[in-house]
Amino acid sequence: MKILILGRGVIGSQYGWALESAGNKVDFLVRKSSTRTYADYIMLHTYDGRTRKKVDTRWNINLRKEIDADENYDLIMISVNPEQVKGAVESIAPFAKDATILLMGNYGGNPLDEISLLPKAQFVVGFPSAGGGITDNELNGIMYGSIQIGMSASKPSTREELVKELFATAGFKVNIHSDVNSWLWNHYVANAAMETEVLKRGSFEAVVSSRDGLADMMLNIREMVPYLKAKGITPDLSVRALSLLPARLIAFLMTRTLYKPGSPAYNAIAYNKYAVGHSVRQIVDDAHKLGVALPHLESAL
Repeated sequence: MKILILGRGVIGSQYGWALESAGNKVDFLVRKSSTRTYADYIMLHTYDGRTRKKVDTRWNINLRKEIDADENYDLIMISVNPEQVKGAVESIAPFAKDATILLMGNYGGNPLDEISLLPKAQFVVGFPSAGGGITDNELNGIMYGSIQIGMSASKPSTREELVKELFATAGFKVNIHSDVNSWLWNHYVANAAMETEVLKRGSFEAVVSSRDGLADMMLNIREMVPYLKAKGITPDLSVRALSLLPARLIAFLMTRTLYKPGSPAYNAIAYNKYAVGHSVRQIVDDAHKLGVALPHLESAL
């Protein structure tokens, strides 16, 4: 399969490597006007959840700054911040043709609700299970062994089946979600809960290195449960558990397991330099309209 990945960020780069390693042709499109210096390689340091092994390799990539009008891609992957989705779709529209477009990101609701430039049926909504940070041409991250795909109807569409088969062939477990809107919102509030603490403490590493930071993150999730319900979203099992169990107990367990210093998840978070704040502001503004108070989140802005 011929694949184009928009940008050369953490998510797209790790999945691009995995998909190319499975025999696909992968190109990366970066802006000609970008002030960043892109090399035609990436020094990849990532924990691969499919094999449970650390990967350290120099990976030569196909870097593109423009796409010819007569080129055709089977799939275009977009993994950008929520506020960048509309602009990203506009940038690939001139050459998208009939390519399946995979939106991979942490979104507050279904991103297709705000897209009108291309047919909604051309898109597949996914949720990445990967993270980390990239500086210049060196990426430090983690890529878990599963990904999440939304289902737009009562059964997967042809394009959704194509994406499922693509990632399954590359060794990923693919989970299909019939209610992608609820799935995305539950994970979006969890992301906003961490972003709130990053705003207060200065970095992702400062949050996961602190039991107080992680405990406050749990309290932020608990505070947003009424917000989810006000939007008609049922909190999923993980959100309910994190909001009901003692926050300091969860924080203690996290520092001993998931975020134990030196663990793959801890290292990936420590390298994360993502500019936070958008999800927090969006949720606070939306909560005001719904009459839901979010004092913990508001105090970070």
